[in-house]
Amino acid sequence: MTPSEIAKYMLNQDEFSKWMGIKLIEIREKYCLIEMPVKPEMINGLKTVHGGITFSLADSALAFSSNNTNEASVALNCIINFTKAVKMGDILTAESVLVSDTRKTGVYDISITNQHKILVAAFRGTVYKIDKKVTDL
Repeated sequence: MTPSEIAKYMLNQDEFSKWMGIKLIEIREKYCLIEMPVKPEMINGLKTVHGGITFSLADSALAFSSNNTNEASVALNCIINFTKAVKMGDILTAESVLVSDTRKTGVYDISITNQHKILVAAFRGTVYKIDKKVTDL
C-alpha cells in the first residue's frame, strides 16, 4: 500500500478524526498535510477554539505521517505551543514533517496554520515504533 492508501485506511477507522472533519490534503512517506474546519461544538467559554481541539488536530497529523509507511507508531511525548487564538469559521491546516528518525523512534514537527497562513500552534511529537503493521491491527 502507498502512504496515501494507508492514511486513507487509518482515517476510515478513525471516528474522532472524522468527527473533527479532518480531510487528507497531501500524504507522502512520513509526511502529511491535513485540514479541518472549526465547528460550533469546538468553541470554549471564551469564544475561541478549545486548545484540546488544536492539540487533537496536531495529534492526528502526527498519526497520519508517522504510520503511513505501514510501520505502526504510537505517541510517546507531545508538546504544543499556542501562538494565536483560533475562532469560529477558521479552517485549520496541520503540516507534519519528520525531523529525526531512528530504528525505534521518530520526531515530527507539526505547524498548524489558519486559512490566512498564520501560525496558530507549533507541536512537536515523538513516536515509538511498536514493531507491528498498521494494516494488521
